[in-house]
Amino acid sequence: MRAIAHLSVILIALLDARAGAQPRLIAGFEGPSGLALARANNVRLLPVAAGATEGKRALRVDFGDAEWPNVTLAGTTPWDWSGYDGLALDLRNPGRAHVEFGVRVDDDPRADGARYCRQAGSGLAPGASATFLLPLGPGPMEHGMRGMPMAAPGMRVLGVSSGGPLNLSHIVAFQVFAHRPAAGTALVIDNVRLVRASASLEGIVDRFGQYTGAEWPGKARSETDLKLRADAEERALRAAPALKGRDRFGGWRDGPRMPATGYFRTEKVNGRWWLVTPDGTLFFSLGMDCVGAWNPTFVTGREPMFTWLPGKDEPLGRYYSEVSNVHSGPIQSGTAYNFLSANLDRKLGPEWERAWLDLAVRRLRSWGFNTVGNWSDARLYRNGRIPYVATTGISGPFARVASGQDYWGKMPDPFDPRFAEAAAAAAGAIARQVAGDPWCVGTFVDNELSWGGGDSDAGRYGLALGALALEAAASPAKRAFLTRLRERYPSVERLNAAWGASFPDWEALAGPLTPPASHTDALRGDLRAFTLEYARQYFRTVRDALHAVDPDHLYLGCRFAGYTPEAVQAAAELSDVVSFNIYAPRVDAARYGFLTALDRPCIIGEFHVGALDRGMFHTGLVAAPNQRARAAIYQGYVRSVLDNPAFVGCHWFQYVDEPLTGRYFDGENYNIGFVTVVDSPYPELVTAARAVHVEAYRRRFAGPSEGTPASSPARP
Repeated sequence: MRAIAHLSVILIALLDARAGAQPRLIAGFEGPSGLALARANNVRLLPVAAGATEGKRALRVDFGDAEWPNVTLAGTTPWDWSGYDGLALDLRNPGRAHVEFGVRVDDDPRADGARYCRQAGSGLAPGASATFLLPLGPGPMEHGMRGMPMAAPGMRVLGVSSGGPLNLSHIVAFQVFAHRPAAGTALVIDNVRLVRASASLEGIVDRFGQYTGAEWPGKARSETDLKLRADAEERALRAAPALKGRDRFGGWRDGPRMPATGYFRTEKVNGRWWLVTPDGTLFFSLGMDCVGAWNPTFVTGREPMFTWLPGKDEPLGRYYSEVSNVHSGPIQSGTAYNFLSANLDRKLGPEWERAWLDLAVRRLRSWGFNTVGNWSDARLYRNGRIPYVATTGISGPFARVASGQDYWGKMPDPFDPRFAEAAAAAAGAIARQVAGDPWCVGTFVDNELSWGGGDSDAGRYGLALGALALEAAASPAKRAFLTRLRERYPSVERLNAAWGASFPDWEALAGPLTPPASHTDALRGDLRAFTLEYARQYFRTVRDALHAVDPDHLYLGCRFAGYTPEAVQAAAELSDVVSFNIYAPRVDAARYGFLTALDRPCIIGEFHVGALDRGMFHTGLVAAPNQRARAAIYQGYVRSVLDNPAFVGCHWFQYVDEPLTGRYFDGENYNIGFVTVVDSPYPELVTAARAVHVEAYRRRFAGPSEGTPASSPARP
């Protein structure tokens, strides 16, 4: 209770916007002293006049071909930024393609992107200029949400992605970076300064779950607004219930016919992978994730944020729930409220759920979507009106291995017999829900597992190194690795010679060990071989479990976020479809060129883009300046997927915006919905989606033709 009371005091007395406070210049790049702060890490730095916003010079950064190229600025001694709560910088994109970038501030030399730092990102359209603001105040999860309201007129607030509270009296560096940028990626930086921009959190949420501090088109004012919009949308849906040229499954009715097998399958046609419907029509899966109304946000300890909350004995009090937070934050458990459900009650009546599910399906079909995506309401399984994907995850008391990139938790140990048992249980549970249903495309199993990834040995072979670091007695993976080493090397002396090591005997390897820091070719080869074997063991176990109880549906893989070449190779060998979650303005053909050699059907399980012009505090993982630009990026992304021969679909994450004050379990509060918290569709996004979906099948079959937009997103 003490922590909750303390948080409430913070919320009431939180920093107000301090008009008239003078910015403090950190870097202006006018002369040698400004440039002396900058360190180039796989970038080229050049003073330029074009893009200067203060004075006559700015700094152009040309990003090189590396995983994390960056320009880092640091003083000779740590900076004291006390008294300021925002870092502002002017950026210009001089190139011809959209640029995704990040900004990171470190308060300790040990900063690694997650600890001792604050990291955020955004994007900038070709030729565009903007001022961006990185919030420096209390860590976003101290208040249970990733994005915060800021008093920053004329600035675009960067969406914080990682890091906790900063020691503002001891700032050692900040950097502007890109992640695996395309050739030609550049930014011009100028006028880096400290500002005071935090806003009060008191009373920021109205009775509909909307932000009180701004106005925008579509903001709901009353229950009457909700019902009038419902009537207008009903007329629109009746006028355009579905796209023309589609069959009952949403497949290409007017396209080539393939053999009908009664279930979804894959086939390569004219050099491009496709899904094929149960009736034999070609199918490209245009999906919508998280079609559901489970959207609560914590109110415990944050009551001053809300201008209205119902009593628990009132009719709308039924949308309270008791929940727990699985990630870091000030509130570990307590009461949450679901504004979306309350608004659906206001709009459709207390028995709204059946009508809302029907409305969701009608919307998807009208907008040109043909798949209910991952994480959606299970009542949409076996709906008989629109195809869907099933989802399950494998959990249990089996052993785990750290890869070093373990955001959602350590990797399951597939060599543990208990993992196979858990996989069989998960497969059986989902099969009982979907087996025998032709409307089910297939099943995703697990999500964004900790495969590792990156250019370094520690990233690529993190699972192998993680297994070696364990006690053999407690780790089936470690024992499997040691068995392979003894099979490969007749004696420990041969192993020592190959690795450059000095193990006295085989028993010395049973405890936690770290291989020599300098990896020989043989050591690297052994790490690579076991990383591949580990991935094969995982995918084989899952495939066998799933197909044993549901042989008719596709195994859609594990939805890679981070991955290694070995993990992707194993997925291609053992999954029916390889799945990726790819958050970017578009799917870059060069970056994903390896899929051509893979020659397996692939699907994108998640992508999105958000903006801050409709009362939200965080853009999500890909940012646009406004809803019009957001719609243009959506079209460009879908076209880039249609143009890639490997992909058989892409699924948007997600159906509805996340709660303004953060979803209860990790604080995400992104503008990533096709509809708002008051269940109103974003008209720009819906219009853009319908237009690109209309062209999807012909474009996919024939490829881009003269006069059609290219794969890169249009300028907003």
